Amino acid sequence: MKKIVFLLIFLSSLSGSITGQSNHPYWLNIIYIGNSITQGVQLENPRKNAPPVKASIYLHQQQEIGEVKYSNQGVSGSTTVDFLPETGTLFGNVKEVADKFTEDTWATLLFSIMLGTNDSAIEGPNGAPVSPKTYYRNMQTIINELLRLYPECIIILHRPVWYSENTYNSSRYLKKGLKRLESYYPQLKTLVKRYSRTYPHQVFLGDTEGFEFFKENPHYFIPEEGNAETFYLHPNQEGASKLGQLWGKAIYSTIKRQ
Repeated sequence: MKKIVFLLIFLSSLSGSITGQSNHPYWLNIIYIGNSITQGVQLENPRKNAPPVKASIYLHQQQEIGEVKYSNQGVSGSTTVDFLPETGTLFGNVKEVADKFTEDTWATLLFSIMLGTNDSAIEGPNGAPVSPKTYYRNMQTIINELLRLYPECIIILHRPVWYSENTYNSSRYLKKGLKRLESYYPQLKTLVKRYSRTYPHQVFLGDTEGFEFFKENPHYFIPEEGNAETFYLHPNQEGASKLGQLWGKAIYSTIKRQ
């Protein structure tokens, strides 16, 4: 949960395009919003191996999908606070990319969001620790602004994935961060339920399997050394691919229901 400061501007603006056949009905422009996990921190080549890349490749491989354009707006150490429109920081980067994507009027603009890991920290990241109530309010503010700016967009909220209880914590704080992270999941479900009434067919719950998958398979993480011995937070190359596939499947399932 410590900020890893290297090439942030370079990595947070990663983008790409995967072209399919023009007769495929679904054309997607996807902006992935998240933290270091989305960014692909500690992967040898995030441009090829970060979860957004793998998710976009998975989507392109589906029969009904044509071109997939994407932008990786994952930034190491970021929280929901950092992406609030009023802070004037990371949301501006998202808007800049989204404004460009809207020029493709034939494509669906989609925001894929996984935030919460740094919000759940005991201390360090901006605003942490973020209570479940505040997490809900922050996510609602971000979503409301995206819907205001891009009325026809689709927003998919992924459950933050598991991390080990000793991640960047002293021994007296063990389990508190992870328990807070788990408390965000009901907030996401409540958000989606409420938006289903006010903005039907626009805000969806995305991947929910990643949390348990990584909890049961810690070998998909990069072992890191912290204040309480080895911890697990960032997926390794294979883990990033697994996470990207989970996101891709959730996005594809949502698109198919439209």
